[in-house]
Amino acid sequence: MTIKNPNYKFDLHCHTTRSDGRDTPKELIDHAVEVGMKAIAITDHDIIPPKTIISNHKECDIIEYAKRKGLKLIKGYEFSTDTMVEDVHILGYNLNWESEDIKQEIKAARKSKTKAYRLLCKRLSEKGMPIDFKEDILKYTDKNNNELMRKENDVEKKFIFEKMAEKGFVSSWKKAKIMIKNDSYFNIKRKKIDPVKAIKLIHENDGIAVLAHPYLINKKVYNEKFGELNRINYIEKLIENGLDGIEARYTYNKTSYKGNKTVKEIEKEIINLYSDRLLISGGSDYHGGQKIGVKNYRYIGEAGINFDRFNKLFT
Repeated sequence: MTIKNPNYKFDLHCHTTRSDGRDTPKELIDHAVEVGMKAIAITDHDIIPPKTIISNHKECDIIEYAKRKGLKLIKGYEFSTDTMVEDVHILGYNLNWESEDIKQEIKAARKSKTKAYRLLCKRLSEKGMPIDFKEDILKYTDKNNNELMRKENDVEKKFIFEKMAEKGFVSSWKKAKIMIKNDSYFNIKRKKIDPVKAIKLIHENDGIAVLAHPYLINKKVYNEKFGELNRINYIEKLIENGLDGIEARYTYNKTSYKGNKTVKEIEKEIINLYSDRLLISGGSDYHGGQKIGVKNYRYIGEAGINFDRFNKLFT
């Protein structure tokens, strides 16, 4: 089912098959055009955005392909940051993708993830939830029922959550995420880039640094540099260190958000707190969940921003 007439025409948080999404970059663009989007951002984890796609058996520039269809495409990257604090993700837009520093960060992040996710599968298996890293995670079936193997460094944590749900250990990937997050034995602290360093890296490479889904950060956290503080003060520290923007509208109702505020209440609160100091962004965090039978999946344009806020970000 395709959701048309999206809530927002500008969605700056979308994923593809290059990380943990289910649409190829071309499919994402075509899907966005079909539902009437004006602009989207590809913000995959730990991989540089694609320069080109194949259309009608010919290679073409991905931004030009989108432009010909009436869509503005923004290239981005989602940094998972802060080893000690969950869900501190910083979106970097329009970076210098040829930068060796960016490439080295991607390499380090992938290495760290592979080690942690192997260990997570082992610990789940030890506790009566057998997940074999090779057979269950590396091996997968594509939409044409071809059995394929993904590279170790291409594994995303969500693949493990989805497999846990598929095997019936939990009722959904969201329940799996919460279970892992709240159990210290399973919540393996892989090495992540420091958020201040991520902001600096983004700025050094001509980009814009935006904090994704801020209310997925716990109300009280501990950071090795900042110490113990609440979510609001944590975000203030990021602002002090150069954060450019923050997601106000996000699909919290379809994630592991543990609070009791509605999506609209969070949006209003963020705008009241930060709109005079930060650029306001938003996005659905679309992953193409409908392709694997997710009932309450996030759709393109479900969350995002309007034209004026988009122009403030990218002009």
